[in-house]
Amino acid sequence: MNKSIETEQSIGQDASLLIVDDDRPFLARLARAMESRGFLVETAEGVAEGLAKVRSHPPAYAVVDMRLNDGNGLDVIEEIRSKKPDCKAIILTGYGNIATAVSAVKMGAVDYLAKPADADDVYMALMRSPSDRAEPPENPMSADRVRWEHIQRVYELCDRNVSETARRLNMHRRTLQRILAKRAPR
Repeated sequence: MNKSIETEQSIGQDASLLIVDDDRPFLARLARAMESRGFLVETAEGVAEGLAKVRSHPPAYAVVDMRLNDGNGLDVIEEIRSKKPDCKAIILTGYGNIATAVSAVKMGAVDYLAKPADADDVYMALMRSPSDRAEPPENPMSADRVRWEHIQRVYELCDRNVSETARRLNMHRRTLQRILAKRAPR
């Protein structure tokens, strides 16, 4: 079967893709790679530009960086969901943790990829059907990292209130402060 026909069938009738990222070289490379896979790509370098493009032409697909110079990429995801609920949107971030992944999915993202993600990872995430499961990671998180992620999630859910987080985790406030001050374990 012809490759372009395969791509068209897997992408669908509406091949519009919005990529929002403030890293220009990455944005340009990903845009070229997605165009070569059959998408009609629009790019934006920030939240304001992304929101404007969503309002003028809601995309069928979106790849949005979580942290942008002028705000949070989740604002773009939220606008996409209000304009085109069936859009397949994924979040990219260099600041990956469970709390932000949960937030992204609750806002309507279908997947969450940690940077550096390559074009193949992005394409697979966009093309994965909702019933397909992502493959298990080659290097799963250590038990220390899982613990740290859980603490971070509770901390975020408590609006970054150390005393409330410590109470809910049943740990001393100073112990929690020491854990929060350290870098994430590998």
